[in-house]
Amino acid sequence: MGTAVLTLLGCGVVANVTLRDTLGNNGGWLLVNFGWGFAVFAGASIAAPSNAHINPAVTLGLAVNEQVPWSQVPVYIAAQLIGATLGAVLCWLAYKLQFDEHDDPAGTRGIFCTGPTVPNAPWNLVTETIGTFVLVLWIILSPQAGVGETPGVPDFGNAALGYAAVAFIVIGIGNSLGGPTGYAINPARDLGPRIAYAVLPIRGKSSADWGYSWVPVVGPSIGGALAGALALVLPIS
Repeated sequence: MGTAVLTLLGCGVVANVTLRDTLGNNGGWLLVNFGWGFAVFAGASIAAPSNAHINPAVTLGLAVNEQVPWSQVPVYIAAQLIGATLGAVLCWLAYKLQFDEHDDPAGTRGIFCTGPTVPNAPWNLVTETIGTFVLVLWIILSPQAGVGETPGVPDFGNAALGYAAVAFIVIGIGNSLGGPTGYAINPARDLGPRIAYAVLPIRGKSSADWGYSWVPVVGPSIGGALAGALALVLPIS
């Protein structure tokens, strides 16, 4: 359910900025970044009973870091992908009238999934890897990681922020590293809505760009795994 809320609110803010007949039209990149950051906060908070797993890259990083049993990884990822697809469908339902009236229906793919400003798969992969590496390393090494009674909620440091703390790092990554590819930093967040876009009856839509779709899946997965591996060998006081 947490990942569904993540993509409902995250895709929702992009729809609000992109679609013509909305109050947020042309709200800009900063509004999108803040929207996605608080979407992560909402999704992680709702997913707290299942340890706030709303990102396969984080799940993979925690497994590499020996904090999550590998046997649980496929279950988490399947649930995340289903939830992300559902959330994207709910976003479309919320903005159905605006989709119908939009004057550039072929340009609506970006509401659902990411794409590079300069297409170059190897370098786009590097960008996604670096952004996700920062996110997952922060989650593992910050006071947010596994020190409270509830995993992901700290007993010290940024305890007053709770899951809102991760919203700030997501906003920071978006502002600093999101420009080249749109910063998926979450395979389910990109693939689930991409699947939804491919099957939804959106008037005049473009293709789902499956040729690029592997980049925001593989890049974040590599970044998450590298962060989990590095955290194993870093001295932590």
